[in-house]
Amino acid sequence: MATAISANKAELLAIANSVASEKMIDKGIVIEAIEEAIQRAARARYGAENDIRAKLDPQTGDLRLWRVVEVVEAVDDYFKQVDLASGQKLQKDAKVGDFIVDPLPAVDLGRIDAQSAKQVIFQKVREADRERQYEEFKDRASEIITGVVKSVEFGHIVVNLGRAEGVIRRDQQIPRELMRVGDRVRALILSVRRENRGPQIFLSRAHPDFMKKLFAQEVPEIYDGIIEIKAAARDPGSRAKIGVISYDGSIDPVGACVGMKGSRVQAVVQEMQGEKIDIIPWSEDTATFVVNALQPATVQRVVIDEDDGRIEVVVPDDQLSLAIGRRGQNVRLASQLTGSQIDIMTEADASEKRQREFVERSTMFQEELDVDETLAQLLVAEGFGELEEVAYVPIDELASIEGFDDELAEELQSRATEALERREEASRQERRALGVEDALADIPHLTEAMLVVLGKAGIKTLDDLADLATDELIAKKRQDNRRGPARSERAEDKGGVLGEYGLSEEQGNEIIMAARAHWFEDEPATDEPQAGEAADADPAQ
Repeated sequence: MATAISANKAELLAIANSVASEKMIDKGIVIEAIEEAIQRAARARYGAENDIRAKLDPQTGDLRLWRVVEVVEAVDDYFKQVDLASGQKLQKDAKVGDFIVDPLPAVDLGRIDAQSAKQVIFQKVREADRERQYEEFKDRASEIITGVVKSVEFGHIVVNLGRAEGVIRRDQQIPRELMRVGDRVRALILSVRRENRGPQIFLSRAHPDFMKKLFAQEVPEIYDGIIEIKAAARDPGSRAKIGVISYDGSIDPVGACVGMKGSRVQAVVQEMQGEKIDIIPWSEDTATFVVNALQPATVQRVVIDEDDGRIEVVVPDDQLSLAIGRRGQNVRLASQLTGSQIDIMTEADASEKRQREFVERSTMFQEELDVDETLAQLLVAEGFGELEEVAYVPIDELASIEGFDDELAEELQSRATEALERREEASRQERRALGVEDALADIPHLTEAMLVVLGKAGIKTLDDLADLATDELIAKKRQDNRRGPARSERAEDKGGVLGEYGLSEEQGNEIIMAARAHWFEDEPATDEPQAGEAADADPAQ
């Protein structure tokens, strides 16, 4: 019998050591799994109602099995309780209320019990292995890792990373890149998520950060922080742009990234399947950076609209197609690189637009201020485009216009103020006709004109407004700047309901919170006990 016991000891320790070494997890986790498996088998043998514990010594392999019972005066549960006399037989100093140990003989695992124990151990080890994988990779997002293609499933590539597996989803692959099982592949760790089926490691070869990390590997100056890639944009497998800056005046950032005879940039290009890369000097001056970003096209003029986050670029007629690029690729990448919407137009288009705006503004001033055409055109020529500008500009600025005096300036401001009041009143009447509550007019930042827009969108009560997210209210609409047949059918993103008014995110948040304020007005004070709290209190207090 002693021989059998020692053989079991050796076998249990050998299993624990082997599994821990193979899966690279803590031996203690495997020991716990074995103990739980033995506990389940013992409960099946002695009764599931018993509170049975098992302990395996990780050094000697000794296995102890016992049942925990409570000493009571009168036994109600014979599986978990014993009377005082029986308890003192197990432990001499036992008294009522104590939990004592009742040793049990070792169980001989039958075939079914052994199979059940095996499943428990495998489950525990699998969970520990998944946790190890997550802990190993959770802080490695944005790193480049090398693996071997294990399989291609529904267009998604499963990559063996050694002690884990990652997946390159179809939208994160370089188009037209062919991967076969057994191929070595480099990819960026995009994210690591803990999920029920184990940690999911998502990889990417299409993300702009993949290109930036490749340059950091090929260009020592980037790795050392002398050169920085400030911005990057990609059309995976086709073309890319990066904006670089040097913090050492003696080092040319573009030349350093290109390398001797293009050796450095070519190494990156080959890894990205021949993707053409434009390396552009980055500049804090937005206009200069836009001119650089649109290379190889020549730019005549850049007009920046900071309120709408748009940039208008004027190019010569013969440079239009080059600036836009095939299917809008060049201007799209430049927009991504600069973080602003770029509109490309020729000098003729720009001239036509300026003339149209000049006529529209002149006509508006004529009608609203009741002035002649010459005076209206003079205001527009001096840079005035809205009634608010005339109404609220310092009087000296208006009076300084050639041919104006203080009296005329005051009269224009008075008429502009009256015109704004007429607009406000007209909007108020329209808003009320639409059924928009007066309560919305008390919310900060909202004008009567904005309330009309809300009413037309079906937002007529505080609750209607409160149900909106900030983006749904203020997000600016984006337009597709491509031309011709390649322009998408959905050329405009409608944006938020009030997107055309250029409200900031902070203002949007204030509007939403003001609309929600009435939700909390009737709530009771939090420091007073609520109904039912007395019943939940600790009876001992």
